[in-house]
Amino acid sequence: MPFCSLEFVLLLSFASLSTSCTEQERSSLVDFRDGLSLEGNGGLNVSWVNSTDCCKWEGISCSSDGVVTDVLLSSKSLEGRIPPSLSNLTGLLNLNLSCNSLYGKLPAELVFSSSIIILDVSFNHLSGSLPEKQSSNPSLPLKVLNISSNFFSGQLPFTTMQVMNNLVALNASNNSFMGLMPSSICNHAPSLATLDLCLNEFSGPVSPDFGNCSMLKLLMAGQNNLIGVLPHELFSATSLEQLSFPKNDLQGILDASNLVKLTNLIILDLGSNGFHGNIPNSVGQLRRLEELHLENNLMSGELPLALDNCTRLKYITLRNNSFRGDLGRVNFTQLDLRTADFSMNYFTGTVPESIYACSNLIALRLAYNKFHGQFSPSIANLRSLSFLSIVSNSFTNITDALQKLKSCSNLTSLLIGTNFNGETIPESEAIDGFENLQVLTLDGCPLVGKIPLWLSKIQKLEILDLSNNQLTGPIPSWIDKLQLLFYLDISNNSLAGDIPIALMNMPMIQYQKKGVRLDPKFLELPVYWTPTRQYRILNAFPILLNLGNNGITGSIPPEIDQLKMLDVLNFSSNNLSGEIPWQISNLTSLQVLDLSNNQLTGEIPPALTDLHFLSIFNVSNNELEGSVPTGWQFDTFTNSSYSGNSKLCGPMLRVVQCYSGKAPQAPMKRGHKKTISALALGISFGGLAALALLACLLLARLVYDDHTENLVPLHRRR
Repeated sequence: MPFCSLEFVLLLSFASLSTSCTEQERSSLVDFRDGLSLEGNGGLNVSWVNSTDCCKWEGISCSSDGVVTDVLLSSKSLEGRIPPSLSNLTGLLNLNLSCNSLYGKLPAELVFSSSIIILDVSFNHLSGSLPEKQSSNPSLPLKVLNISSNFFSGQLPFTTMQVMNNLVALNASNNSFMGLMPSSICNHAPSLATLDLCLNEFSGPVSPDFGNCSMLKLLMAGQNNLIGVLPHELFSATSLEQLSFPKNDLQGILDASNLVKLTNLIILDLGSNGFHGNIPNSVGQLRRLEELHLENNLMSGELPLALDNCTRLKYITLRNNSFRGDLGRVNFTQLDLRTADFSMNYFTGTVPESIYACSNLIALRLAYNKFHGQFSPSIANLRSLSFLSIVSNSFTNITDALQKLKSCSNLTSLLIGTNFNGETIPESEAIDGFENLQVLTLDGCPLVGKIPLWLSKIQKLEILDLSNNQLTGPIPSWIDKLQLLFYLDISNNSLAGDIPIALMNMPMIQYQKKGVRLDPKFLELPVYWTPTRQYRILNAFPILLNLGNNGITGSIPPEIDQLKMLDVLNFSSNNLSGEIPWQISNLTSLQVLDLSNNQLTGEIPPALTDLHFLSIFNVSNNELEGSVPTGWQFDTFTNSSYSGNSKLCGPMLRVVQCYSGKAPQAPMKRGHKKTISALALGISFGGLAALALLACLLLARLVYDDHTENLVPLHRRR
């Protein structure tokens, strides 16, 4: 990273053979150590022994004459405040306290130190505003200031920026700074090369004053609240190598005459704004360009022919615009593409033959366009291809596609659903390969046929989506052979038969020790499962079993409790019968449970209240009866979770209330009245025999009526 490289270059520390440091310096360091919490001192109370030379303490370096020059305590799990007394280290050049849990304010004495050249307190819990200039500070020696990833707020003080005349790099990203960006900073720090203001709350337009930053190489201000157009003066900063303003509210067009000035540009990131118009042909003159991010804008037109002059281009993402035309206009043979995302546009034609020449291509997304036809045999040239998405186009011949794609042996993610309209899913065991495949989606085609046996050979498969097809037959008994599968969606098909016990034996859903193994590696491109939800790593996906909307019969196996890692369980809209097994209560990670639209009977198991993470629960349109459980999550579910079960009752059901033993006694039945009248008559005439007989009859009648009363459904007890 440029910032880290710069810090490395500027690191001024000298190996020391000195055997002593001054008492003042030792005292200042001890003051810092003693201000840390007992649990968060990073072992400094052991390694920083008062009676020893502080130049030999962990993280401390001194000059040859015993002056402390470096305090390097990054990632030491330190917790506490930063004391102003560290400024008593009058020879300190480099202070690095990054990646700890330090809190409180950043002492002004350190910001305005007369010696510190590099100050890095990034990735802590510091808060408050950045200190303002004190009295009449002279020009500061500070060259690198990294305060990123804290909780600083307020504005970046103009007076503070004014005295940082030697500043070369400022990283204030990932805080809560607000107001206008400090555009005059280059007027005071002419050597500024790096300015990172991402992930803050800066607002207003981009100032023309940034055009005065003649040495600026990296300008990043993504994820703020910037508005307006990019001023043409900005393009006078011709040293820029990275210009990044993603996720703001900028507008306008990419002006050809301005863009061509940035001949040193390596990264251009204007994604997720409101830019419109086309990509100017002058982009071809940016010969050093390696990354072009224009996703999520309002841009349109065909891609410029001159794009193939950007021979160093490695990453291009044009996702979610209105680009159109044939991609074959661009000769991709000349490019060094690694990642290309053309999804959610209006591109037409077949996959350009020249793309198959990009042998270093790792990720390619063509989803949601108007491509058609078949893959060329030349796709075998994409030896590095790991991620391929062609979702929602008009590709044909699924058998041919799979036969050709299996030659891409490095494929880990293959998303090809909503194509191959109405074709038959191939069942031939000749389809092999895919030995590295982890994600396969073949949803929404709608394919006919059975779930094919060749899927059982993809032993690294972790995510399988065959939903929204017309597949028939049973759920295959080999499903548990997919040892790493944790996400299975076969909903909205015509599958039949019982739920196989094999489905209860899926290792990755059974055991936490297996679940931990889920590959944390980033996907080459994020997977967009919904318009607002994206997944960048595999273990971010929910652990899911979705059999909804099929023709599955039988009961829910009690062995369901073996799938202890499940987050989502959906058996809705089938023909399931029997009771809801109480063993589901053992699935303590469950967040979604949908058993609606079946023929389930009996009560809702009260043990389900143990599902403390449950946020969606639906048992509507079954034949359930009895009292609905209460407490914990069940107090949050509405009437719609239970509708269509006429024999259910409970306080959350607006119409049906359960009978309570403490309710007012119901009117006595006619038979009881007659018996009691007779008893009273017997007592009046003193007939002991009649009294005993009538008493026995009364007792027998009461026992019988109480027994039959218990057979009446709860919701009818009024």
